[in-house]
Amino acid sequence: MKVRVHVMLKQGVLDPQGEAVRHALGALGFEGVGSVRQGKVIELDLADGTSDETIGQMCEKLLANTVIESYRIEHL
Repeated sequence: MKVRVHVMLKQGVLDPQGEAVRHALGALGFEGVGSVRQGKVIELDLADGTSDETIGQMCEKLLANTVIESYRIEHL
């Protein structure tokens, strides 16, 4: 079974990488970009029957820093 985990900084947490991308887009002539939030996507190929609880534990313990990041699990 395949899952995709989307990890993003929580609202209100400064995103310096997103700000750098926004600035670079402006420097390249792309106007009208108000803000950019950058995150990461992790695809996992897991044994069939792996529970959502187990996937959540993976996210909580390693894949996301839950102090400043949120995550969303997508089953593929």
